[in-house]
Amino acid sequence: FFTNNILVVTYKVMILLHIFVKNLTDCDINHQLPTFAQECTKLIAHDTVQINTQISKMDEKELMNQITELRELLRIKEAQLVALRREKQILQDYGLSNGEILRYSRQIFLPEIGIKGQIKLKNSSILIVGAGGLGCPAALYLTSAGAGQIGIIDYDDVEINNLHRQLLYAETHIGTPKVNAAAENLNRLNSDVKVIPYKIQLDSNNALNIIKSYDVVIDATDNVATRYLLNDACVLSNKPLVSGSALKFEGHLSVFNYNGPCYRCIFPKPPPPETVTNCGDGGVFGPAVGTIGVLQALEALKIILDLPHVLSGQLLLFDGLETKFRKINLRGKNKNCAICGEHPTLYKLIDYETFCGAKANDKESKLNLLKNEERISVEEYNTLKLGTETHLLIDVRSPEEFDICHLKNSINIPLRDINNNEKVTLIRNRIQEIEKQHNDASCIRGNDSQKAVKSLQEAFKGSNIEIKDVIGGIHAWSKKIDCTFPLNWFLDACNGNLINFLIFLLLVLVLSLFVLVQEVHNQPYVSLQSLNVIMAVITYRLTTSLISEIFISAIVTFDFGWKHITLQVPLAASI
Repeated sequence: FFTNNILVVTYKVMILLHIFVKNLTDCDINHQLPTFAQECTKLIAHDTVQINTQISKMDEKELMNQITELRELLRIKEAQLVALRREKQILQDYGLSNGEILRYSRQIFLPEIGIKGQIKLKNSSILIVGAGGLGCPAALYLTSAGAGQIGIIDYDDVEINNLHRQLLYAETHIGTPKVNAAAENLNRLNSDVKVIPYKIQLDSNNALNIIKSYDVVIDATDNVATRYLLNDACVLSNKPLVSGSALKFEGHLSVFNYNGPCYRCIFPKPPPPETVTNCGDGGVFGPAVGTIGVLQALEALKIILDLPHVLSGQLLLFDGLETKFRKINLRGKNKNCAICGEHPTLYKLIDYETFCGAKANDKESKLNLLKNEERISVEEYNTLKLGTETHLLIDVRSPEEFDICHLKNSINIPLRDINNNEKVTLIRNRIQEIEKQHNDASCIRGNDSQKAVKSLQEAFKGSNIEIKDVIGGIHAWSKKIDCTFPLNWFLDACNGNLINFLIFLLLVLVLSLFVLVQEVHNQPYVSLQSLNVIMAVITYRLTTSLISEIFISAIVTFDFGWKHITLQVPLAASI
């Protein structure tokens, strides 16, 4: 504004100067110069007054606007100060912020909880050992309820077979540490809760140091050794232990070392390793294990809130198939208990893997029930399988697992039926069909097969029948012999040779397309009988065995929408 007015004054002066110069030719310069100076002085004085007036008006308006803005900002700051003082007063009066009261209002309304109960939850700390099917739902509900601090211990990474039941993880988490993925999602769920991840395996060296910082411990593991470790650590640290377990469609739950017995009081000695089954071997249904995990969170919250009817000295049994709950009373504290009795013999943590005879993790636990000469490696079995000498493989997994994948020359007799007289007779007859053959037993990891061999050795005692265990079972086979098994277990028809299989598949596709062209054009270039013979020869040369009917039907059935053709290629008959 100021610059524009200066330009206007300058322009006017220039006009006067132009008039003055023009008049120089007509009049005497001495006469015109004073007049010109006076005119310029008047003009500048007049415009200067106008400029100063307008500048003053502009400054006043701008200052008024600034004052208005400052008053509005002051009003906002005063309102914030009042809210802050009110929030501080609420915290002093109730121990909770306004946002916390609003967030947890539905459970604060409960007379058993109220403001005091919510403050207890806010100040609580809960340790979850195991971030799997039990630990995930427990962590979700504890975080949602407003527990102040949650620790999560797990040494494992997320795998795709976790996702059907471990709801803290997504496909994008595969290969990442479970505790990191869990902490990330729990912080996203409730940023007020402090989540501490421990990517470690709990053992006798670190258990006491970690557990002492928490009020309640949740056992969400899947092995006996860790159960005894947690029990002893909780007794020595005087912490309650919420223990849960789930397998297949069933689960159970109890609370130990909380005005009642500890785990050792009920089970002074661990069970034989061969009698223990985890979800990796026996399977588990997601909603069943999730139910137990949620109930573990419930019991932990009841302990924090000092609510009655905690499952101490009781065992809750859940049957998911019948949707039935049953509660039974356990024995009371054992005065002769080694850890919490009147005269304890344990004052520190021990080697629990040695004590239980099993590994303290959920991975491939390895039993050693047989002598070395009673077992063969998967490499030895593969040599036997590729050779000409006949053999029989007894697969002791469940029928469902057997249907998913199995090796050739195997029969399915589940471990639970291995002592059945009818099954023993079946095995005996199959073995005696051929005078000389190898007989082996296999399962998913080489544990159940050892149990089966033990049972069959007793059943065939006094005979010349010899049965050996395949070390490592199906897992070892898939890792060391055929990495595509069991995803592409039909490769076994090609003796585990991927190149042979690909060549075979390519030739079959070419011949099948050739037949398709014949069908479309109705021109019999080559008879189906000839193609059958060609495919049979290819099959025989590449596999030296018959191809399964499942594999045949998968190859020769076509449905193109506009043309549906089923190619009947009887390979077995052709061979």
